[in-house]
Amino acid sequence: MSSDSIINTTITAPTRRRIPLNAKRLAVGAVVGAGTLLALGGNAFAQTLTEEAPVADLETVAKTADHAIQSGNLLWIVIGAAMVIFMQAGFALVETGFCRAKHAAHVVSTNLAIFFLGFVGFFLVGWSFMFGGYSYLLPGYDYGLNQAAGGALIGSGDWVFLWQGGWAGTWFDGGNLAYSGAAGAFFLYMVAFMDTTATIPTGSMAERWKFKSFVIWGLFCGAIYYPLFGAWTWGGGWLAKLGNSLNWGNGYVDFAGSGVVHAAGGVAALAGAIVLGPRIGKFGKDGKPRALPGHHIPMALLGTFILLFGWFGFNAASTFASSDPQIGVVAVNTALSGAFGGFMAMLWIWKRTGKPDPAMMANGLLAGLVIITAPCAFVDPWVAALLGLFAGVVVIEAVFFIERKMKIDDPVGAIAVHGVCGTLGVIAVGLLANGKYGLDAGGAGIGWNGTTTSVTDGVADGVTGLFYGGNGAGQLLAQLAGVVVLWTLILGVAFAFFKIQNALTKGGIRSGAEEEVAGLDMAEMGVFAYPEFSGTHEGLVSSDA
Repeated sequence: MSSDSIINTTITAPTRRRIPLNAKRLAVGAVVGAGTLLALGGNAFAQTLTEEAPVADLETVAKTADHAIQSGNLLWIVIGAAMVIFMQAGFALVETGFCRAKHAAHVVSTNLAIFFLGFVGFFLVGWSFMFGGYSYLLPGYDYGLNQAAGGALIGSGDWVFLWQGGWAGTWFDGGNLAYSGAAGAFFLYMVAFMDTTATIPTGSMAERWKFKSFVIWGLFCGAIYYPLFGAWTWGGGWLAKLGNSLNWGNGYVDFAGSGVVHAAGGVAALAGAIVLGPRIGKFGKDGKPRALPGHHIPMALLGTFILLFGWFGFNAASTFASSDPQIGVVAVNTALSGAFGGFMAMLWIWKRTGKPDPAMMANGLLAGLVIITAPCAFVDPWVAALLGLFAGVVVIEAVFFIERKMKIDDPVGAIAVHGVCGTLGVIAVGLLANGKYGLDAGGAGIGWNGTTTSVTDGVADGVTGLFYGGNGAGQLLAQLAGVVVLWTLILGVAFAFFKIQNALTKGGIRSGAEEEVAGLDMAEMGVFAYPEFSGTHEGLVSSDA
């Protein structure tokens, strides 16, 4: 595959190694073909020895191999999408458990509704803005998405800022079901990621957010907010192309979304929490924060287990190929970082407070998962463990800093877990990527993100961080560029959205004080989460609030 074809079709997250040899494809095809012949029954084998047996030509075998591989990869993407969608249940349980009982129906409803709100926005326009120029061709490792739905909407070449094409599902082509199936699976996988970004602010803004204002956020996130940074990175826009345009490594690299998903959600969570302000009773008259304990710790920890399970779909399925053995490394690194993050958080909070706080253990595990999401395919297992240990400390200190120094109320620690640790995951790629993965990622001489400027002896370099030589300094610059964009432009977009919405909404986007004190369940949703305990927990607030 030529360099020009890679760039024109905007392959942004190609499978991650040297292009497979035709011999390998033919071997797979031969096995598939032989199995097919055996399955046809005994008639062919009943021929006399003097008759000539049919011989499949190499082209037919190769096509059979590609079809078999594509089918397996397509199934893997759909399974991964289902696992990531199931993570919404994990978020719902974590956030609801960490919030007070009088708001439980409201909090869990936001986590349910965000799925279909974001889905609608992403289906109508968001996918097109983000992936309108995206296609994926890599024989032996692709899944049939062989053409882009459209092209550049704003910008051109290596400086594209927004895409177009495939509006409202027009990527479906009844005359080309193979392509439609590939595009549909890719859409389903990516909409699941979008919903993760969209749901993160429901944690930091919990217990005081008007439901009707939340609804507008869900639509906006799916249609506009998430696709912006996504178009510049995974969609093949200007950040992804920094390798070609400025010789910065392989451009911005984020394997499964520490930045594209988690940090983007984290900065929105920060913006929303600032605009809303703290919950009534969170800070005393002396300005010191007080605990407003969640009502159901077992529920929150069960949600953490569900998130851990779903994360293997989040990270491992981001190979887009069940035929890619790197799946094993990705999965192990994911588990290692999460485990070491939880372990370190348990020890650190035990040292800090004298108790192994279950909430901090959960956040430590999640922080480890978030930090490894970007570098999971590019680092050795021992590095994944170290990143988890680091995240387990950082998330606790970030929670304390945000609450005690910045005076920002985040009921579930979403800003620290997703915003801070997601950012660190992006930087980790620029420092610790070992260069072993991504060699000739898009074909001979073509690297990650279609990069053609980092080539050694005719082979495109793998993704390499600063500590591993090569063009690691350039890779770090590309990662830092993404971080700066997240914490300036993307944070600014989120903050502007919430501020404008607050100004245009009668009474603002925050629920009324009486409703907040009584609980948002009845006031906003018209139901109690726990009707049999009605009157036992509503209206409770600290006396010195």
